[in-house]
Amino acid sequence: MSSLKEIKENSENDTKEVFLDQTLRPDTWDEYIGQESIKNNVFILLKAAKERKQQPEHILFYGPPGLGKTTLAYLISKETDHNIKITSGPAIEKVGDLASILTNLSPGDILFIDEIHRLNKNIEEILYPAMESGSLDIIIGKGPSARTIQLELPPFTLIAATTRISMLSAPLRSRFSGGTFRLEFYSDDEIAKIIERSASILEVDINKETSLEIAKRSRFTPRTANFLLKRCRDLAQVNKNNLDEKIVNETLEMLGIDTLGLSQLDRQILETIIEKFKGGPVGLGTIAASLSEEASTLEEVNEPYLIQLGLIERTPRGRSVTEKAYQHFNIDYPENKR
Repeated sequence: MSSLKEIKENSENDTKEVFLDQTLRPDTWDEYIGQESIKNNVFILLKAAKERKQQPEHILFYGPPGLGKTTLAYLISKETDHNIKITSGPAIEKVGDLASILTNLSPGDILFIDEIHRLNKNIEEILYPAMESGSLDIIIGKGPSARTIQLELPPFTLIAATTRISMLSAPLRSRFSGGTFRLEFYSDDEIAKIIERSASILEVDINKETSLEIAKRSRFTPRTANFLLKRCRDLAQVNKNNLDEKIVNETLEMLGIDTLGLSQLDRQILETIIEKFKGGPVGLGTIAASLSEEASTLEEVNEPYLIQLGLIERTPRGRSVTEKAYQHFNIDYPENKR
């Protein structure tokens, strides 16, 4: 039978593995790689507020998923030395939910609302005075007997994140007086540094060439990079091999990811336009019907990366495949498209 000490150690290891994504988050500003402009602006904002002994102003982060919006919120919490309370737009269903969250905050706390664009519009109206004047207006009763009670809230900082900033109303956007910051995609070198740091936490030996090979296929996104690193680690562990370029290539081939980081669906989109529609232009709905996929999935998940790589372009008549995409598939580019 296992000793109590062994059981405890195994339990701790299991817990660490379950919350591995949290473990891989940077703990300090120096460990947070990339987004230098945002880091500098936020650091000055926090330092100035601390010197004035005031609460930092509300901040909004936006950009594609997996770029570090939640991580920045955690770092701000650590920098201000206050607790962070985390929720999301869809989780706040009623005014009472928001009131409960706000009234349970302690002075100086950070409230992080992820996917704030999915916040109910009626609840959004209640959030305005809370952000501006630190008060919460609650209506009790209905009809002629209804009355309004104003609750004073402790000073707090709201940090919000969204992947769809266009869905936020102008009044809500304007109340983030601390700044609205857009997170940019990472370079391959930055992703490689993130992979090397994650590998050290996972206690995996990896060289610069191997980390760069993973980085090139990570879609410029740290979350994707960490996912690929963990899967490469798994294969190396199962095969009792070192994590080298051979293991990386085997892992990504199993996952259906090619040298440009394209998934199987990415390639199907390009091949469909080339083979069925002579390179385009063709409407998004037609492409989606040909692949039996939702048009919104192609537009929001696959298309941004294909456009960023210069493999596809949008035109008034639809989507067209570029010469670079033909070269990727080793297909001659039609003369009539030159």
